[in-house]
Amino acid sequence: MPQVTQALIGANVLVYLLQLATGDALFRRFALWPLGPQFGPWQPLTYAFLHASFFHLFFNMLGLYMFGADLERVWGPRRYLVYYAVCVLAAAIAQLGVALLSGSGAPTLGASGGVFGLLLAFALYFPQRTVLLIFPPIPMPAWLFATLYGALELVLGVTGTAAGVAHFAHLGGMVGGYLLIRSWRSRRGLWS
Repeated sequence: MPQVTQALIGANVLVYLLQLATGDALFRRFALWPLGPQFGPWQPLTYAFLHASFFHLFFNMLGLYMFGADLERVWGPRRYLVYYAVCVLAAAIAQLGVALLSGSGAPTLGASGGVFGLLLAFALYFPQRTVLLIFPPIPMPAWLFATLYGALELVLGVTGTAAGVAHFAHLGGMVGGYLLIRSWRSRRGLWS
């Protein structure tokens, strides 16, 4: 497994273990709170290392491994880490905007925004690579998987279905990743 992907997974697991050991202390300080008295300028990055449950952590880390490892091999560690951080920040900005518009006071946590950005990049770089859904086990090309998942997130976000999931943060991670790839492409004339 490439070094940055391994380090990100390790950091997420370590923070989750610290969460279990410290109760709500990390959550209260490092989750992404809406703009207001509980918001801290570090939270648009730190929220991505906190997770609500073992399964939340497991599926995010599975996605990080599945999509991130190949991208790190293509881009190298530095560009990969920059891309992931931009996706996490873009997801946070999207979530903060939605919270401001909706008046929500709920905090956000999890690596999903970064993982959705990785999914988008994976679909752009490896569009024909087969991705297997877990439930139900349906194989499909990466471009179709990313398109359907993005569309589902948009529908769920607009309709308010599956409350408690930051659908617009997921979409923000995808949009931030896409814009960064477009920026790289325009400067170098290719998808690297």
